[in-house]
This record gives sequence, C-alpha cells and structure tokens, in this order.
Amino acid sequence: MHLFYCPDIATTLHLSEEESHHCVKVLRLVEGDEVDIVDGNGTWHHARITMAHQKRCAVEIVGSESRPPHWPHRIVVGIAPTKAIDRIEWMVEKTTEMGIDRIIPLQCCHSERKEVKTERLRKILVSAMKQSLKATLPQLDKMTPVMQVIAMPFQGKKFIAYCDMTLPREQRKSFAQEYDSTQDTLVLIGPEGDFSPEEVAAALKAGFVPVTLGESRLRTETAAVQVVASCHTINQLK
Repeated sequence: MHLFYCPDIATTLHLSEEESHHCVKVLRLVEGDEVDIVDGNGTWHHARITMAHQKRCAVEIVGSESRPPHWPHRIVVGIAPTKAIDRIEWMVEKTTEMGIDRIIPLQCCHSERKEVKTERLRKILVSAMKQSLKATLPQLDKMTPVMQVIAMPFQGKKFIAYCDMTLPREQRKSFAQEYDSTQDTLVLIGPEGDFSPEEVAAALKAGFVPVTLGESRLRTETAAVQVVASCHTINQLK
C-alpha cells in the first residue's frame, strides 16, 4: 500500500511537490498505478495516477470512504516542550501513532524551551499519521502560555499532572481511575521543573483535577505517552 497525504486532494487532484517527488522519483510509480491518499480530515481516498510528474503528480479518485478516529471522544494534551527537542519529537510521533486529537505546546514559568518549530513537528505528525494508517491529522497549536490554556473553554474533563509531593496523597487521584471515555479529555503536563505553585493554583481553581500517572516519576514526554496509552487501553476495555 502506498499512502500519501494531501489536504485538498478532492479539489486539486494533484499531490503536493513533496509527495509527488516521493511518489514518482523515490517509489517510481507510473501512470495507472493505484495509490491511497488521506486528507487529514477523516477521508481516505483510493486513486489512480493519471500523470506521473515528479513535481505535480496528477490522480483520479476512484473511491472515497470516511475513516473517523477509532476512539470515542477527543484526547487533548497540553505539554511543556523539553529542552532536548528530540524527546518532544518522539512524543509527537508516538502519541499520533496511538491516536490523539490535539497537542498544545505550553509555555510555563519553569519552561526550559521558549519556542518550538511547529513546521518540523507537523512533518512528524503527517509521517506518523500515515505510518499508523489514520486519515485524521492531529491539531498542533503554536506555543501557548499555560495560563491561557487553563482559562480556555473546554467541554469535558480537565486534568493536571504534576510532581508536587507536598500535596496530600488522598488529593492525588489516579488518572486511569478518573478518566471518563464518554467525555472529551484535556491533560496538562508540566516542564522538567514542573508547574509553578501559581500555575497549579490557577488550574485547580479552573476545575482541573490533580492526578498522578502512577508510582514512578516520569519524564515529561513519557508522561504524555502514558496518558494517551491509558486512554486507549481503557477505551478498548469498555
């Protein structure tokens, strides 16, 4: 199976220059060969190459089908990017492969990284979407102040995961037990230096539930993967 990504394929009937190069120059596909194309919005197209041009490969669509996400409700993770960008790139890849709807890079008080190149992360999203045979591309936000995310409207359950061991154990609920597969889910994960007391207080005031992800102290990117994996595991058991 040869799978390509083109968000406007239904109207243009041409692959992008990058995808055309991969199709014609790398894979050496020719006119008449059949390919599959996803638009990132949940539609999977079956197509046939009509012009094998390495910069503007043309196709005709022979069939289309809707392939919405296989999980019941939206999974949104707000995460403070790590100082080592390769770790956040790994997280983006793995959570996309498993299934996530939106990733919000957070700018926090203790953040060691103040900016991210969303263009590179978006390429990783596209590659992971195709690798995992999905038709929906997760939304990737620009770096956003955590206080702005805390204040944004969200219809669903909201959680904040952090490592403040001064919080009494009985107030630190298990995410796996609190997760509700019938509602959209938003989880905030802090930077390597954790959320500041002011950020935690603001989140709790806004209705976020403080949660733990287990007995182990996890790296930032591992915590995000753990959250998404937990959601899908619980969804499959329902």
